[in-house]
Amino acid sequence: MGAGAERRVARWGAAVGVLVMGGALVAGGAAATAGTTAGKSSTTAGTATGESSPPAVARSGGAGAPRAAAAMTLPAPTGRHQVGTVVLHLMDRQRRDPWGGGTPGHRYRELMVSVRYPAGAGAGRYPRAAQLTPREAAAFDRMNSFSEHVPPGKVAWHATRTAAHTGAPVAARRPGQRLPVVLYSPGAGDPRGFGSTLCDELASRGYVVVTVDHTYEAPAVEFPGGRLARSVMPAEVVKAQKAGRMTELLRKVSAVRVADTRFVLDELGRHGDASPLPRGLRGALDLGAVGMFGQSAGGFTAAQTMHDDRRIRAAANLDGVMGYTQRDDDPSNPSTVGRDGVDRPLLLMGMDGDTHHTVASWGAVWEHSRGRDGAWLRDLTLRGSRHATYTDAETLIPQVARQVGLSRAEVTKMIGSVRPARAVAAQRAYVSTFFDRWLRGRGDGGLLDRPSARYPEVRFVP
Repeated sequence: MGAGAERRVARWGAAVGVLVMGGALVAGGAAATAGTTAGKSSTTAGTATGESSPPAVARSGGAGAPRAAAAMTLPAPTGRHQVGTVVLHLMDRQRRDPWGGGTPGHRYRELMVSVRYPAGAGAGRYPRAAQLTPREAAAFDRMNSFSEHVPPGKVAWHATRTAAHTGAPVAARRPGQRLPVVLYSPGAGDPRGFGSTLCDELASRGYVVVTVDHTYEAPAVEFPGGRLARSVMPAEVVKAQKAGRMTELLRKVSAVRVADTRFVLDELGRHGDASPLPRGLRGALDLGAVGMFGQSAGGFTAAQTMHDDRRIRAAANLDGVMGYTQRDDDPSNPSTVGRDGVDRPLLLMGMDGDTHHTVASWGAVWEHSRGRDGAWLRDLTLRGSRHATYTDAETLIPQVARQVGLSRAEVTKMIGSVRPARAVAAQRAYVSTFFDRWLRGRGDGGLLDRPSARYPEVRFVP
């Protein structure tokens, strides 16, 4: 998609706004009353929980996914390891929830986090984790970016299983060997499970991958015991639009996300019984080799967190605008990563038409990173892609299309014209190679330095 009238509004701003524009208004909690900072938080660990969840689908409004809908599948990872996973409930007692909290008695910031890791022999005996819990899936069914084409109640979002096995043992390691860590932040309005394909891939290649739900942004986040925190974003967007304060809302969303991420890093660094990690992972993480990636607002979060926190050594932004604006080509209201640039490796992967020449905030980061020690930037375009190509939608939407009878034009509008298998292969190759180079010091045969005949869909943007 080129410049002009065809272009979407800014990727992560639109991802928040689409919750309103799509007509999927969901009642939120109280209006936000507390500000946030991107600074480091002191924390109190929550409890580790299993990936399983209450079996009942939320039925308010009759929007639960139908039992007759077929389960969808995600592509199996290609690394040599099977994948294990554990879910963590983290609570930051030093930070009141910046969105005001939606559940009485829960005033502190709480997060649900999934940790994926290379699993040992016998992982297949453990159950495969769901992409979404049934109640999260019911909320996603009512509030997602595809509502223009996919009516509620037609897709069994709760039935999709990831490649990760809940509670599987950690793969054996050499004495003293520790595993590099990659954090994942989803797009605005998306659940953390919507990046499972790439997260499972990295775990199968030997990374510990930590995915974060940004509470009250995602359609719903389920906590232990079945407590559900529903999104407040539709209500927040309506308030901001009426008051002419969309820029302030976008700043707040970004600041909350960065603070969430830095808190999770703090928790991962806890030792002994203070660690929220299961015993098999305690002492196994190499916190000197931490990277981060995300899609849309998650890509912005990755770049901004790297700017703010020296613990992030490399970041990949998958089609995320890095400024507080609702237009890709608008240079106003830049972020600090835009004003300052970066001094560590940053990979930009955009949908067709999104480059540092067309997206103002990308251009600002590009320009202000020049000449900085440690800076390394690549700008790659996946030909024929759309914004959602960089999520599990690339694999799931064609399956949805067959179930509900979507046209080829509708599918192309959502995920582009690139073949899903080729899009997934390219993302796996370039994102994995990026982290292999900068977190593990591995050679890659020049894949990140020049076009490759293996991936003709990928264009290097000079």
